[in-house]
Amino acid sequence: MKHWYLRLFSVSLCVFLLNVPSLLGNIVLPKLISDGIVLQRETALTIWGWADEGEAIVLSFNENSYNTTADADGKWQISLPAMDAGGPFEMVLKGNNTVNVKDILIGDVWLCSGQSNMELPLYRVAPLYPDVFSAGADNALRYFHVPDRYDFNVQHDDLEAGEWLIAEEATLPQFSALAYFYGSALRAQYNVPVGLINSSLGGSPADAWMSARALKEYPEKLKTAARFSDSLTIALIEAKDKAIHTLWHTTINQNDQGKQHIPWYDNNIDDNDWNDFTLPGYWSLDTASAINGVVWFRKSFEVPDNFIDKAVNIELGRVVDSDSVYINGTFVGTTGYQYPPRRYTIPAGTLRSGKNIITIRVINESGLGGFVPDKPYEITSGKDSISLAGNWKFKFGAIMPPLPPPTFVRWQPTGLFNGKIAPLLKAKLKGVIWYQGESDVGNPMEYAALMETLIADWREHFQAPELPFLYVQLANYLVPPIRPFHSNWALLREAQLQTLEVPNTGMAVAIDVGEWNDIHPLDKKTLGERLALVARKVAYNDDITHMGPIYDAMTIDRDKVILSFTHTGSGLMAKGEALKHFAIAGENGVFYWAKARVEGDKVIVWSADVQSPAAVRYGWADNPDGANLYNMEGLPASPFRTDNFEFHPLVIPR
Repeated sequence: MKHWYLRLFSVSLCVFLLNVPSLLGNIVLPKLISDGIVLQRETALTIWGWADEGEAIVLSFNENSYNTTADADGKWQISLPAMDAGGPFEMVLKGNNTVNVKDILIGDVWLCSGQSNMELPLYRVAPLYPDVFSAGADNALRYFHVPDRYDFNVQHDDLEAGEWLIAEEATLPQFSALAYFYGSALRAQYNVPVGLINSSLGGSPADAWMSARALKEYPEKLKTAARFSDSLTIALIEAKDKAIHTLWHTTINQNDQGKQHIPWYDNNIDDNDWNDFTLPGYWSLDTASAINGVVWFRKSFEVPDNFIDKAVNIELGRVVDSDSVYINGTFVGTTGYQYPPRRYTIPAGTLRSGKNIITIRVINESGLGGFVPDKPYEITSGKDSISLAGNWKFKFGAIMPPLPPPTFVRWQPTGLFNGKIAPLLKAKLKGVIWYQGESDVGNPMEYAALMETLIADWREHFQAPELPFLYVQLANYLVPPIRPFHSNWALLREAQLQTLEVPNTGMAVAIDVGEWNDIHPLDKKTLGERLALVARKVAYNDDITHMGPIYDAMTIDRDKVILSFTHTGSGLMAKGEALKHFAIAGENGVFYWAKARVEGDKVIVWSADVQSPAAVRYGWADNPDGANLYNMEGLPASPFRTDNFEFHPLVIPR
């Protein structure tokens, strides 16, 4: 170890050389330009890379040759003419070395970005779409995942890794579910190759995806970015967060009574002194009384003979925060955080005739802990199932104060633009699809301006001033309201609606495909297909109805409000017996649930509680469950309000 500094120097030199391709004396291409790439059709293309200073490079492609020379920094680029959809092609580059890029297709390339609902992989939604994985390969639908990286100092010119995947059974689980269904819909419509570049990150706010130049009008955000530009600051923050996290979990594992002597997942444990629990549910009544730590749950059950001597499946909905599951003392699965569905396999021979015991060890770091309601809790074998809902026993293994949340350095302003967008800027795109906003719900009044700035920022950096930018409006989420009320989620959706004022944008409404108990709704197929409809209009100029009704104007006729809309398609309709989720108010801003009906291309709204109406709201809630205004094409109306009450006054319960 006395020569540790020499080893450190050697490692540092290797890392430096690997990140400066021009010093290697060979042609090096960016990770994006690799076997299987889809290049954008019908537009001039750029192929770029690195080599030795002054190195002559010859590129051969599609029976043509192109020449260039690496500049003083070892960088080079070559322009290719616009080409029609087709392939596969091979590209050969010659200089000091020869580089071959095989299986190239020309088609439409879409950048897919945002947070976790864009990131969500296809395997997470597999139970809804079991036939997807056995439908056969689509060689012309391809996917590239941009690895996670952030930087607050420089815009990176290459990615750390990445490869193009063909849509086939072995690779499909890795695809973004939303991107896959979107790309599949475009493939079915236009029969041209489609390339999907997924550059997203769960939990990320909009400002993390914006360049420093774009944030010049947001000095506080730039100040935050400057703070994180100091690598020592980041190291100290991450070290502190890690130490707190490690100490908390070490302490809880050491103090857990369920791990002392005979573990509580042993079938012979006496649970007579354990408390009763009804699953699903939470062990605390509310966040004010929440108890955090380790809690053990046990239940006995019997199984029919056809569940014995073979592997069967167990599904445990969602658990807050992490779980470890045992059947008859045998470990069957664990998940380390709250969001993924719990789907495990019980090994053959684990279940037995007569009494069986399931034990679940749950660690809850903060807030309410337990089992999310309205999710499946069962053991299944084929079409047969055994419900695990109902009566359980539980006991605290260790109680701890809440674990403080980490700093989430990766979400700070500019970091993801520099690390995950900047390396793609020379690529030519058909457009962008975007699913993000949940992380900005805390400050919805800023979001419309942020998105307008972000879109302009990306268009400027991609040198595509009319680049189509299509996005998903936030889905319905949380408990449906019993009365009209203020909602940050509604305000965020309003900001997304306002973003339609930016040219060449389009929005897919999602208030009918969410889940009240899951911020990651599984129905990504409906959203992918709705986004594809938007693309057909905005990016492909098809003459179709691509959106649901959008509020346009209102008139007041005595005690009724008459609403008119754009994007009515073949006409308006109530999906169901009567329109729901309309609210009406007078000048005092107190909203009451209202009645509403469709009359031709108008909606008439009224309430016996409001004799002199002044404003109407529709779908104005975190979760406007049951909102059912659609056009005849089956596309839902966006939530809206006709008022602009500054303080959004509280309402009288009805």
